[in-house]
Amino acid sequence: MLRLYRLRDYNFRLVIWLVLLSVLGIILVSSADPSLRGRQVFGVIVGIAAMILLSLIDYSWILNFYWAAYAANAIMLTLVLLFGTSSHGAARWIEFGGLQFQPTELSKIMIIIFFSMYFMRNQFDLSSFKSIFRALLLLAFPLFLIFRQPDLKNTLTLMMVFCCLYFAAGISYAKIGLVILIVVPLVSGLLFLITKTDLPIIDDYQKNRIMTFMEPENDDYSEDAMQQENSVMAIGSGQLTGKGIGNDRTSSVSKGNFIAEVQNDFIFAVAGEDMGFIGCFAIILLEFLVVFECLLTGKRTKDLSGTLLCTGIGSLVAIQSFINICVACGILPNTGTTLPFISYGLTSLISLYIGMGFVLNAGLQRRTMYGGDILHERRFPFTADSI
Repeated sequence: MLRLYRLRDYNFRLVIWLVLLSVLGIILVSSADPSLRGRQVFGVIVGIAAMILLSLIDYSWILNFYWAAYAANAIMLTLVLLFGTSSHGAARWIEFGGLQFQPTELSKIMIIIFFSMYFMRNQFDLSSFKSIFRALLLLAFPLFLIFRQPDLKNTLTLMMVFCCLYFAAGISYAKIGLVILIVVPLVSGLLFLITKTDLPIIDDYQKNRIMTFMEPENDDYSEDAMQQENSVMAIGSGQLTGKGIGNDRTSSVSKGNFIAEVQNDFIFAVAGEDMGFIGCFAIILLEFLVVFECLLTGKRTKDLSGTLLCTGIGSLVAIQSFINICVACGILPNTGTTLPFISYGLTSLISLYIGMGFVLNAGLQRRTMYGGDILHERRFPFTADSI
């Protein structure tokens, strides 16, 4: 379980990017709501401690318990449906010792852990339709439990992460094309049914968010549309350098209460207003560097499971960052997705740090030679030697 590693192989670059992001997160959360500063600092400290501890434990040993992780995840999500605490119309939290815990955030990491080992154990028939169907069935159960909370955003996020894992595992391009030909019409048809009919496919508040994005001028949705419009104006008002951290202007997005949940869902609006274009660019760059380090580490790992583990964690950060920033800029409907390592949310923050602990450990166990077998058929836009 515990092994001796060479200090020079430790990815301090990744640690630096994460710490810088977390510091920016503490600053922005404090600006949005000063009362949350202490909790955010606590979350960062606990997250970094968990990351360092996991980075010293052999990830291969942990992945051996992938079926146990799948079962524990299923039990945890079932408990949410049975005993979850409701907030904003969704039961996504469990109270424990006076604290609220959101199991779905940890569930993302556990699902990545499961499929990282599952794909490696089933690598030789990975591209067969039977294998695809079996994997989709295993994914469907936790996704159903998450969707029933209801939590559409994390359901879609995990589906995209799963696609990234399957791609990195070696699925053929022919089957990728076939899946696209099937999925695009299905998604288009589903969107038509949601927006043009009264069928109860999703909850009313989820439908309202989609309709708000598609018809912002409609009086029925103008109040919800105003939140994203205020976010866009806040980002633009910061101009190049911003109005200053923690400014007390009544017109401020964080002080004027023009946007709900500004400390997590719309934290990028606070960044744009307080730190301007420079601050927004710094956040995007740091998020990109974190994803880049995950993919680079995945290219160098000793086996396929390590590659998939790093790919899954990196894709999760990339997808959540993309969605959160696009929502704040009015490019996508409001989903309630947090910005990794920036937004307030202790469960999300600590869970992501746990994922980064696995990435750091995978980086400590680089393979010593490059082979031509199926274990090394990994799709990345660069090679380890080209960096």
